Amino acid sequence: MKYLKDFREHFSEFPVFSVNDARVFLKQRKIGRQYLYLLLHNLLKRNEVTRITKGIYTFRKGTETACFAFSPSYHALQDALSIHNLWEQETNPILVTPRKIRSGVRNTAIGTIIVHSIKRSMFFGFSQQKYAGAWTQVSDIEKTLIDFAHFNEPLSREALGEIKKKINKKTLRAYLKRAPERTRKRVEKLLSLKE
Repeated sequence: MKYLKDFREHFSEFPVFSVNDARVFLKQRKIGRQYLYLLLHNLLKRNEVTRITKGIYTFRKGTETACFAFSPSYHALQDALSIHNLWEQETNPILVTPRKIRSGVRNTAIGTIIVHSIKRSMFFGFSQQKYAGAWTQVSDIEKTLIDFAHFNEPLSREALGEIKKKINKKTLRAYLKRAPERTRKRVEKLLSLKE
């Protein structure tokens, strides 16, 4: 495998790479398509790469690459609370995506991922954050609260108390204007609860 070292060095720098990325990389070196599939097959066989989803691979072993499997998406709910250090509990990656896909638990090669589908109009309120050595999209604190209300997920009093301490009320008001009325009412109810 003449080009394996170059391939490994190049793509191990990225959280994920696609078959198309690999094809372009090899085409620049005047290498045919058959070699690409042989290379990927051998890397998978030796457990050097992991297939996250169809056509998407990673050299990394952790679940921090989960967001790339369902792109566009962001880490949300309990997962976002953990990333923002608002609670101590471990959680599986929880992703929110506007893609029309089945919501629920997915068992992938990188671990268990929970996926929620959301309307495109509600796909906002996230930013890039460094998480487990990779840059990934995570809902900000205000959108995390809205998502708990929107998906009607249980939220502990302790976590709600931590959210209330760090929330930006101006940002929350702006976000709530974009949310459905049912979600707004649930957020108002959560905020009126005594700690």
